[in-house]
Amino acid sequence: MPTGSSKRRLTAGAALVVATALTASACGGDSDGEGNGKGAGYNAGIGKVANKSTKKGGTLRFVAKQDLDSADPQRAYFGMTWDFMRYYTRTLVTYDTKPGAASNKLVPDMATSTAKISNGGKTYTYTLRDGLTWEDGSKLTSKDIKYGIERIWATKVITGGPAYLQKALDPKREYKGPYEDKTEDKLGLDAIKTPDDKTIVFNLAKPNGDFEYMLAMPSGSPVKASKDTGAKYTQRPFSSGPYKFKEYKANQKIELVRNTEWKKSSDPVRPALPDRITVSISKNLEENDKRLMAGDYDIDMNGTGMTQSGRTTAFQKHKDSVDNMETDFVRYVALVTKAKPFDDIHCRKAVFYATDFAGLQKTRGGKVAAGDIATSVFPKAIKGHDDAYDPYGIRKRAGKPDLAKAKDELKKCGKPGGFSTKLTARNDQTGEVEAATALQEQLKKVGINAQIATFSGADSSNLTGSPAVTKKRGYGMVMTGWGPDFPTGQGFGQPLWDSRFIAENGNYNEAQISDPKIDKLFDDAIGTTDLNKAGDLYKKLNKRILDDAVWMPFLYEKNITWRSPRTTNVYSAAAYSGRYDYVSLGVNDKK
Repeated sequence: MPTGSSKRRLTAGAALVVATALTASACGGDSDGEGNGKGAGYNAGIGKVANKSTKKGGTLRFVAKQDLDSADPQRAYFGMTWDFMRYYTRTLVTYDTKPGAASNKLVPDMATSTAKISNGGKTYTYTLRDGLTWEDGSKLTSKDIKYGIERIWATKVITGGPAYLQKALDPKREYKGPYEDKTEDKLGLDAIKTPDDKTIVFNLAKPNGDFEYMLAMPSGSPVKASKDTGAKYTQRPFSSGPYKFKEYKANQKIELVRNTEWKKSSDPVRPALPDRITVSISKNLEENDKRLMAGDYDIDMNGTGMTQSGRTTAFQKHKDSVDNMETDFVRYVALVTKAKPFDDIHCRKAVFYATDFAGLQKTRGGKVAAGDIATSVFPKAIKGHDDAYDPYGIRKRAGKPDLAKAKDELKKCGKPGGFSTKLTARNDQTGEVEAATALQEQLKKVGINAQIATFSGADSSNLTGSPAVTKKRGYGMVMTGWGPDFPTGQGFGQPLWDSRFIAENGNYNEAQISDPKIDKLFDDAIGTTDLNKAGDLYKKLNKRILDDAVWMPFLYEKNITWRSPRTTNVYSAAAYSGRYDYVSLGVNDKK
């Protein structure tokens, strides 16, 4: 990504407008969703459904500042992509279509029920529903599901997606993936059995209480072997859901139309209300907000909130179409432990003490628009979250820096005059470049000179997600955000902190943490079925990461989010980190 910076800030006046609007009742909007220009009311999509409707037809229009990281279900890792994928991919189990925390419940999708678990928690058996089909009308079988999952192993071709299923089923990576599979049907993974077309059996290496959450991710989706084009599959996935691709131009637009071979009788989850779904991709964030409010688009697909100017205008003129979403995202800076001088704990601690957390919060919009200052590595909804543990005194100082301690830590790491490094930020993520610029200015006060390197978020897996590229480009600090893959400590933290998840590409352990004690804490927590015991272990993990100063959380994120008055069945789903549940949306234009 090109290097650059911006110093746009939320002014006091703009912050006051937003804060004032948030405290207003703002609930007088129209609730019939019939395109009369009025929304359903402020926060009408939080904890409940805004504009309930069963009406079919019309075009649902998304806008996005950033493309899908991949349309290939085994390669995708962005939360908004997983949310969008349910239009054209299905899984054995999926998340319930209900608002808020109720969405975290797993329900049957392609399977007739959740798993039948046996063998001491190591064997999961599913029976498929009748009527499962591909977009060409052919029958979808258990072998298609097995083949799709096997693609996760083909890391020379299929890069970027989560590795949970591979770790659970074949931790030694003895299987090499379907492209190197010497069996006739390319279904040689022993850990998955398909005794017939309607039965699939998973045999885990050891018990894992989160296994069904792993199957609910798109990486558990089927792929028809005859339609698999390897690395090019992202250009035209083959649909098992109610919609199929009519057009996909990367970084420009997406158009989905009805998959006429999909049978509603086989799918209790997806209402499939719109006839057509479009996505327009534009990096002009402020223009995107303007066009949302003008009625040209309905929903921001990225779901990361409006810009400063957008949210100010929304609260002044359209507050009935706004939701203030509490997400499960944590904004953080990973300190690359393999990059000098961050191989020294004291240089890392200097960053913690020199950072003005309150300043970063203000830069991103303040407590209301951006969220609370973070001091735990886990989001609030995850067992293991522990704001009481604050080794750097961030809460005691109300988020303000301690420059004296920062300078003392610099002396301890042999850099009393400071040092130079590179700080990355994604230029298509609202507020990230601004926050990086603010952090740059803060660190300068103790002599740490951080050059900002910006790039598109779609390139993250090949840049900050590649340890080799990180080393070559001299990245020392990676600013980004993360939401849980599923709602447990494993589902949030394992890709970020477990050394066994470090990958050549698509690596999300950006700090390159390699700590056997952290790995063991994950193993112990994953191996217990006692949620409270697991939570206590994750609290120990939280302490370990903070004490080692390798991963610096700074914000529990909230978003100001737009929903158009014509959009129906709109609700925030915890399963998608507070985004709207896209698969339930419809449109209802007044004729």
